Amino acid sequence: MTTTAPPAPPGPTTPTTTTSPTDDGPGVLRTLAHHRGRLIGVCAALALVLGCVLLGAGNWPAALTVDLSGPLERISDWIIDNRDSHPFFLYFLGHISNVVVLSVRAVYLVLLALGWAGVTAAAGLLAWRVAGVRLALTSLAAFSVCGLLGMWVPTMQTLALMVVAVAASVLFGGLLGLAAGLSDRMHRILRPVLDTMQVLPAFAYLLPVVLVFGIGVPAAVLATVVYAAPPMARLTALGLRDADAGVVEAATSLGATGRQQLLTARLPLARKELLLGVNQSIMMALGMAVIASVIGAGGLGDRVYQALASVDVGAALAAGVPIVLLAITLDRVTAAAGERIGRAPADRSGLRWAVAAAVTLAVAVAARLLDRLSWPDAWTVDITGPVNGAVDWMTAHLYSGVPLVGGTADWAGHFTTWVLGPLRDGLQWLPWWTVLLTVGVLALLIGTWRTAATAVLAMAAIGVLGVWDPALDTLSQVLAAVAVTLLIGFALGVAAARSSRLGRALRPVLDVFQTMPQFVYLIPVVALFGVGRAPAAAAAVVYALPAVVRITAQGVRAVDPGALESARSMGATGRQQLFQVQLPLARPALLLAVNQGVVLVLAVVVIGGLVGGGALGYDAVFGLAQGDLATGLVAGAAIVCLGLMLDRVTQPTGRRDPARKGA
Repeated sequence: MTTTAPPAPPGPTTPTTTTSPTDDGPGVLRTLAHHRGRLIGVCAALALVLGCVLLGAGNWPAALTVDLSGPLERISDWIIDNRDSHPFFLYFLGHISNVVVLSVRAVYLVLLALGWAGVTAAAGLLAWRVAGVRLALTSLAAFSVCGLLGMWVPTMQTLALMVVAVAASVLFGGLLGLAAGLSDRMHRILRPVLDTMQVLPAFAYLLPVVLVFGIGVPAAVLATVVYAAPPMARLTALGLRDADAGVVEAATSLGATGRQQLLTARLPLARKELLLGVNQSIMMALGMAVIASVIGAGGLGDRVYQALASVDVGAALAAGVPIVLLAITLDRVTAAAGERIGRAPADRSGLRWAVAAAVTLAVAVAARLLDRLSWPDAWTVDITGPVNGAVDWMTAHLYSGVPLVGGTADWAGHFTTWVLGPLRDGLQWLPWWTVLLTVGVLALLIGTWRTAATAVLAMAAIGVLGVWDPALDTLSQVLAAVAVTLLIGFALGVAAARSSRLGRALRPVLDVFQTMPQFVYLIPVVALFGVGRAPAAAAAVVYALPAVVRITAQGVRAVDPGALESARSMGATGRQQLFQVQLPLARPALLLAVNQGVVLVLAVVVIGGLVGGGALGYDAVFGLAQGDLATGLVAGAAIVCLGLMLDRVTQPTGRRDPARKGA
């Protein structure tokens, strides 16, 4: 086929361009890309017919499962038998465990030596120096409430563990981020590792460390470090790789070595990203430190765990409030410090830090001289009785006694009967190969063939592990909770984007909910809904909702104002502007909201095993509680595979335009 170029402007003659038949490839590729969805649908239909003929119906075949209980029990027995005698444990892991224990104990003793007055003064002065007077008062109030609730000692235990875990997370994550930020090869190697670590539910981190370190503080700290290090690594790499090229080039032209460029140009330019990484590591470490109470971390998390086990909502709330206050205080102080970088005056800053340290030391010495190191018992308030009384009232009136609409127990029962039950039964009824086919088609529609292969292999691994039915039970809870989360989250996000007043009203509420650790969400749902699968789903909805609302609102607000103005000039109504302009243009943000909602819901649905959620979460909790590491590790591996599959199915992957290939 011969194609003639259009006439050129007056001037030199433009030669006619001739294209051979083989140059028609981009057009064919463009056509295939345009009809990609139809091709996938046709192939899926053919695969469905072939599957019905060749594979039939039925659950995951027993012939394709691998029983790992025997090998895992033998490995577990070998580790337990050799933990105190093998050189690898004695001279490597043993030293790591001892360093962790000594570090946590040292920090805890320092906090006790400062006393409640010294710690509170230090928190207030630190917040004042880095974030201002308002947050200083907030810090003082937060630590005071921890003492008033009678939780001063557990708070110091959690804080000691947090200090060590955050320091190790920042150091470890910073080194990984440094390597990824300075080396393209290391960035390519670490990226899938960090992606996988970030989609793993927190519970999955507890299982391997318990196998190696046993129950106790070392396992809790190391699990927290592994969970909290990825945000620091990612943000460090991002800050280094996005450093102003002009500044780096100027440093190079001045003859700076690679080390000098790093210290004088790249790291100073990445200060905000580094501090944001510290902020995210602190928040994730606090959430994990609370969950790690299941494996003997102690502190506030242990109080919450013991109270939930006995369904003592009052005691759980008394320990949960300090956790929330710690999270809010740490989040606000580190975030404010990041915003003030480069704006705060540098003059006399050393003197002010010295004054703050001197005041803290003076308060601590005065408390020791007055023998007031521990929080006075006379200054405590017992809220357990009133809270349990309020729970009893809610049980009598809201739980099942609301006229016409029914109570929360009725809602939970109806949700289980009409949504969770049929969804679980339907998934478990489907032939195993149709589940794999559906996963592959969804991943292929939203991503690439690599994405689809990863998702299918992850789902198939669940069947191979022999936990197909529990995994589908967990999947049904995730899908139901995600549907409710997206329904409410999209509505609130769009409303907040279109109404500045509603956006301002929602902001503090979302801030509070987004800083609360996952464990704390179980307290109100147990009070309102009892135990079961519906409360686990309700906790997951509340936990994932803030992220979905924020991302949706941000995406809708970021729509090009010119597009909206054009729609208005053509007479479009507000509803038409929303559905025909704003939502289509905000599609990437909405897809990201779906992805984050799925990942966050899975994290809490798994923890819901503590309140009767069953399925994989129950297996993981049972394995940890009973020392049955084979059951716990298999459930943890299945949770990892399920999280990986859900992430790939809901995470859009950019595909290169075939028409521009080779351009």
